[in-house]
Amino acid sequence: MNTPQYQPGKAWAIAAMLAVMMLTNFLDKVVLGLVAVPLMEELKLTPTEFGIIGGSFYWLYAVGAVVGGFVANRVAARRILLVMAVAWAIIQLPLAASASFLTFIACRVLLGLTEGPASPVATHALYKWFPDNKRSLPVALLHQGSSAGLLLAGLLIPAITAAWGWRANFYFLTAVGMAWCVLWYFFGAEGTVERPAAGKSEDSERIPYRKLLGDATVIGNYIAHFVAHWVLAASLTWLSAYLQKGLGFEPITAGRMFALFIAITAPVSLGLAWLSQHLLSAGVPSRLARGTFIGVALVSAGILNCSVLLFDLAPLQKFVLLAVGGGMTLVTYSVGPAILGEIVPKSQRGGILAIGNAVAALAGLCAPVLTGWLVQMTAGASGSGYERGFFFGGVILIVGGLVSMALMNPQKSGGRLWTAATRHTPA
Repeated sequence: MNTPQYQPGKAWAIAAMLAVMMLTNFLDKVVLGLVAVPLMEELKLTPTEFGIIGGSFYWLYAVGAVVGGFVANRVAARRILLVMAVAWAIIQLPLAASASFLTFIACRVLLGLTEGPASPVATHALYKWFPDNKRSLPVALLHQGSSAGLLLAGLLIPAITAAWGWRANFYFLTAVGMAWCVLWYFFGAEGTVERPAAGKSEDSERIPYRKLLGDATVIGNYIAHFVAHWVLAASLTWLSAYLQKGLGFEPITAGRMFALFIAITAPVSLGLAWLSQHLLSAGVPSRLARGTFIGVALVSAGILNCSVLLFDLAPLQKFVLLAVGGGMTLVTYSVGPAILGEIVPKSQRGGILAIGNAVAALAGLCAPVLTGWLVQMTAGASGSGYERGFFFGGVILIVGGLVSMALMNPQKSGGRLWTAATRHTPA
């Protein structure tokens, strides 16, 4: 049922624009992995060194996520998103001209710093346009923008590299980013829909952060986000190289396979988000429709990832298992924030979402480097090093999925947190 302030046409238009923003965001993230082979050859990098460049994106990612999230509690999300997007576009330019390992490190660190708040601030902005019971699908659409960015990257970046060299991709990303900034400047807007859930006080009331961060549902949510991001960070950095060096595909074919990978993960992720929202609308408790749902998806994805190393499979079978598992993992990014939005006051939501991104960034620090080390230790000529990395990620998914499933109970947490809030003066 629509609330008086809910305007579906405007809301979905903003959701589409934010999805395009996430498209550019993920083009920026994934370009390094898709030019890995020619870049490593030209700069004479070892797999471990390339893994360090990949992981450097996350060195200040957590700082940016937390700072941006808390700023979003007080500054219009529309303005924050515009400033960030301009920064992303400009940072690409030095990479096009540089042949320095340190320049790549510096630019990727700055990119991570400015991209850290992207997902929580965009989600926070989106929640201002949709009531609680309608949020899973638009947030899933937001992250389908990420998937679309990866799909386009798989098709475009290898073709651009083949035609003009790997450096030309960074000029292309600058142009795409600035085009979105112009669009957002003229048509972006701030939403006004915020209907407090049953039992909640006015948005001006705040819950002490020590209560929020000590809550079992918040902790379980952060654990789920961490393990999901481990697999995502490793895939963005190493999947293209695995397709070429591990499974034997030519660069252009590997790019198309990367796009196919995203074409598989996107509908799996979107379908699971729809199913979670449908279960919630049908009266299934949020503990099951959201919390347990995420845990089961992560455990299932972990089993598929582990299977790539454990069983003697054909290259195409390995590819499909990783793609389906990737789609299952991504449901964390659409349903997970909805759980936090259910129990956290509007005035603190941006900060709590940002802290979750900061926790996930720790996985981004480790996963690319560990995978690179495993590749280097097995000489990198076969797929075994990459597959050991996927197996390790699968184990993390299984453990994290089980733990998060046991911890997340939004109804119980919501009641306890808001009861505690009534005993404190708003901060």
